[in-house]
Amino acid sequence: SSAGSLAASPVMAGSLGALHPGGALPQNPVHDRAIKATTIREYLRSVTCSRKEVETFLDPKQPNWAKFDPELGYTLRTNVLKDGMDGCRTVETFVKTGERLTINGAQKPCRMNAYGNSFTLCQETSDGETWEEYLAAHLGEPIRNFGIGGYGTYQAFLRMKREETTPSGAEYSLLTIWDLDDYFRSIDAWRWIRFGPWWRTQPGHLNMFHGNPWNHIRLNLQSGEPIEIENSFRTPESLYKLCDPDFVYEHFKDDLVVQLVAAENGATDINRTELKRVAEALNVKPSFESAEATVRTARAVHTEYALRVGMRVIEKARAYAGSQRKKLMVLLSFGAHSVAAACEGRPRFDQSVVNFLRERGIPFADVLEKHAEDFRSFKISPQEYADRFYIGHYSPKGNHFFAFAVKDAIVNWLDPKPLAYRKGSETIPAVI
Repeated sequence: SSAGSLAASPVMAGSLGALHPGGALPQNPVHDRAIKATTIREYLRSVTCSRKEVETFLDPKQPNWAKFDPELGYTLRTNVLKDGMDGCRTVETFVKTGERLTINGAQKPCRMNAYGNSFTLCQETSDGETWEEYLAAHLGEPIRNFGIGGYGTYQAFLRMKREETTPSGAEYSLLTIWDLDDYFRSIDAWRWIRFGPWWRTQPGHLNMFHGNPWNHIRLNLQSGEPIEIENSFRTPESLYKLCDPDFVYEHFKDDLVVQLVAAENGATDINRTELKRVAEALNVKPSFESAEATVRTARAVHTEYALRVGMRVIEKARAYAGSQRKKLMVLLSFGAHSVAAACEGRPRFDQSVVNFLRERGIPFADVLEKHAEDFRSFKISPQEYADRFYIGHYSPKGNHFFAFAVKDAIVNWLDPKPLAYRKGSETIPAVI
């Protein structure tokens, strides 16, 4: 498909084969666990916040995982969570400049900053067990970790713009894109709409409330150009509006993503005329002949729209890096379900993004291919293989795999090479 315009080969919403041959669209655990609803109002009522959720989130005395931010929705606080391997607690330490604690090479100048979501943050592992720390120890130089759990690619890009204008800025930026959901998150006005019902079933969800409204990005269907949209809830007090089901309905009912998500979850009062218009602009063949066909159409449109926007975000990140005389590399990261699917030999959902990166000459590392290659060394099932590395997020073993899966691409990208790969005498004076 062409990343330069909306033109693309048709996506058949009936067969879904163009997006994910094998009979189904890419798995999205958040979607698949969401509540079913017959109307948009019913769906939005199910995600309306309780006052207790908002009060707990805004209370600085609570042991909360996140804290309010007017642009990005939230950033993170130092915390200890019982979410690690074997049921252990993990320690996440954030320093005054905002990034996760740097350990390896902390005393040295830093020329690499990593941005992304929880797979960049390395949720469910402690300080020192992140892929940034494993790689930094190997290369002999630090990598700052600016990952924030729950961010989409666009929100990670905004974090990059914020940090790269401070003394923490670095010459090289690593932008990690995780699986399909990072593309969806970029276009969410309020991510809670998609994952709130599921999140409420998780232990300790009150003190890990996040996903409140943030700056997001959409697509001009005529020009194909991105539209950056400011957060409508830029004060802590404004979040209390999200506790009013009537306000939530009136404010969000016509939002494109809400229409799509509601349709995916069974709502029958969606604006089919608008969804048909969007589908045709994206060259997706729509079908509303049955409830199942409507769900499949909405999922196909949602996925294609999000991937198109994702490519625009990558373009914006590269342009910004160039304007600051910095360099950008994209790291493609994936969840256990996508890794297992790749090991089964299923075509990937993001082939259009991979093609785009290659065509535009944007440096990137593809960890899905690295996993598929590694799997061929085993005589176990794809799910057994994925279980070696994941506990939800990567385990420490998974972070170690990721570090060395992206290592060669990063070493070949840096100039000069990191200490561990610098040419010269066998013994190089240490740089302290």
